Amino acid sequence: MRGQIWRRLAPFLSNSKRQISTTQTSSLSPSSLSYSPIQPWLFVGLGNPGEKYQFTRHNVGFDMIDIFAQSQGISLTRLHFKALFGEGMVDGVPVLLAKPQTYMNLSGESVGPLAAYYKLPLNRVIVAFDDVDLPCGVLRLQPKGGYGRHNGLKSVIYHFRKNREFGRLRIGIGRPPGQMDPKAFVLQKFNKTGRERIDSAIKEGVEILKTVATKGLTETAKSSNADQKYKHLS
Repeated sequence: MRGQIWRRLAPFLSNSKRQISTTQTSSLSPSSLSYSPIQPWLFVGLGNPGEKYQFTRHNVGFDMIDIFAQSQGISLTRLHFKALFGEGMVDGVPVLLAKPQTYMNLSGESVGPLAAYYKLPLNRVIVAFDDVDLPCGVLRLQPKGGYGRHNGLKSVIYHFRKNREFGRLRIGIGRPPGQMDPKAFVLQKFNKTGRERIDSAIKEGVEILKTVATKGLTETAKSSNADQKYKHLS
């Protein structure tokens, strides 16, 4: 499977400008090359590494990539450009999955070099992340935008040379209650209702990402955003 994927990815790899150690790339080098007209997608989930942060609101991007990987039988065990990384196929389309291990606020240190290494235009990149400006469990797929108050997304934009025209899958986590510090809120785990909504949303998000791979971002956003519009208004 890995050989087939790399034969498809071969046209998008640069053989002359890779500044990465032999140890890091030895398992990733293709054994043979052939050409494919299909560019891969890079799906990135933002979060913080370590057991301490598992299942917190700030890690729903990680959760999205984990469940997507499981659904497609993709292993996320290799460390590549400071990210847990895997590759697979969705209906014949190559997909690359990444979970930066830099801690949230430095996510761009991983995402920027990954996109550059695979010579991907930014419209083939989707970043999944938590968003306090959407109700818990609501998703929004967009082709570009700012970073709001999200420092992980801010770092990604910085390492994309301030280019904001990459896809993002916003995962609503709701606003902190009362006067609660947002920084504390995002590092907490969900209550039972919130977790149920997020688990359901992640399943929907996996289907959205699969559709992006096969039909493109623009078409997928039109249909998925319409479906999400009136969720959890109460």
